[in-house]
Amino acid sequence: MATALALSLSACGSDEPEAAEGEPELSSAGQLTVCTDAPYKPFEYPDDSSPTGYTGFDMEIVDAIAAGMDLEVVVKDAGFDGLQSGASLAAGQCDMVASAMTITEEREENLDFSEPYYDSKQSLLAAAGGDVTSIDDLDGRKVGVQQGTTGAQYAKDNVPEGAELVSFPSDAELYAALNSGGVAAVLQDLPVNLDHTDDGAYEIVEEYDTDESYGFAVKEEGSEDLLEAINENLQAIRDSGEYDTIYEKYFSDS
Repeated sequence: MATALALSLSACGSDEPEAAEGEPELSSAGQLTVCTDAPYKPFEYPDDSSPTGYTGFDMEIVDAIAAGMDLEVVVKDAGFDGLQSGASLAAGQCDMVASAMTITEEREENLDFSEPYYDSKQSLLAAAGGDVTSIDDLDGRKVGVQQGTTGAQYAKDNVPEGAELVSFPSDAELYAALNSGGVAAVLQDLPVNLDHTDDGAYEIVEEYDTDESYGFAVKEEGSEDLLEAINENLQAIRDSGEYDTIYEKYFSDS
């Protein structure tokens, strides 16, 4: 597998890691610190059996990339607004963001993205057999979205004028609102909504092709070598077939 990384401490004896020329600068020597907004199943969610405490499609791809860089993964849970705005990276909370984040021109003003690693759609989740069968049925109703997401923007642009958008910080609160009747439907990424159809109480009533692709994000300045290593190792796991194995594990029924 591609690039193995080794960080060295400075000659003056400082505890702060100092990257050798051409190697990524990391917040902690030997560790790739990753921010994510969990739970967002199937991409990232808590798992006590995982060394990082998290698993999911994103988390397994990151683990494979980090293995190619000889780095230990450390995961930090953080709010999506701070991740998509670049605030978390700018504050030094982590080295990269892996949070099912769509690459958009607006986000690219504050972030640099890896090569795309997953193509997604938007979707509308509502009660199975209920009276919400399309986005047009939301007139006069409340629809739940996650704040700062492309799903929230799609809903803003496409729901009927009489619909009320209700924003929540994460999928956990979104789904709870749907269960309690606080919203009539949830508009967000298709794979995440699909995960809520398993018990048969809810169904995907519409899908929307939005030409979205997810990317891993790093800060705009000072992470050029890290971004190059991420892309190099992402390509390496595609070439080896490891990416396909992880993809089939999470999306074989999608």
